[in-house]
Amino acid sequence: MTATPAPGTPPAAHEHATPHHRVPLVGVNGKSGATVALPLAFSSPLRPDLVHRAVVAAQSHRIQPHGTAPTAGARHSVRWSGKGKGVSRTPRLMDSMRGAQAPNTVGGRPAHPPKVERIWTKKINRKERRLAFASALAATREAKLAAARGHAVPSGLHLPVVLEDPVEEIRTSAGARELLERLHLWNDIARSRDGVHLRAGRGRRRGRVRRTPRSLLVVTSAPGKALGFRNLSGVDVVPVLRLATEDLAPGGAAGRLTLFSHAAVESLRARLGEVAP
Repeated sequence: MTATPAPGTPPAAHEHATPHHRVPLVGVNGKSGATVALPLAFSSPLRPDLVHRAVVAAQSHRIQPHGTAPTAGARHSVRWSGKGKGVSRTPRLMDSMRGAQAPNTVGGRPAHPPKVERIWTKKINRKERRLAFASALAATREAKLAAARGHAVPSGLHLPVVLEDPVEEIRTSAGARELLERLHLWNDIARSRDGVHLRAGRGRRRGRVRRTPRSLLVVTSAPGKALGFRNLSGVDVVPVLRLATEDLAPGGAAGRLTLFSHAAVESLRARLGEVAP
């Protein structure tokens, strides 16, 4: 029979301990080597709700306040026929029975238009934002989530992919393609390239002509590294100190196919305030 610990006794060291997930360290030749321990944030529980909230909050800070013109939809010469005529009291065009200017008419003013003075930004608690970032990191380990996002994930690949530090010295697109072909990840770049299409709607007139599906995320230890990946379709290269939840979960959907350099993993560990096991 197990003895019950006395009140106030701290739990044993092995209880409530979160395991460090380990992944193989992949060389630039595409071969796996020794395993490395990931930071504890990669073992966090998945919280899609917090990830979505954090991404929406980040997007809201980039919205430019906008509103309608004061006279929008009200630039008509209208009349009101008065009561008792057997018609509604909608303003009508001069010498016509066609309604205008009212919100319920074609071309009329908007009933509740956006206003410049509106508070567009959305707030999120600091703890929630940190939990969302940790959850987005943990989602990079799940191949099912990456496949749900549309990524072409090769079978048998351990996610996230941690590469040796020479990957940060790749400065040409040809070198980046050669590495990705060794890792069987070039199909995801081809998927993004083939999925580029014209955007529907008014965005085409505002400079957002084409939409490119997101592909790999390459996380480096410092800016100016792994420049050869930048010109590949759908690929983002982000230094670890600028890594955000929106990079790991574009659009609020977690599980992006992510490549870390070994130096980036150690820098991320220092950023999170953890000690190497």
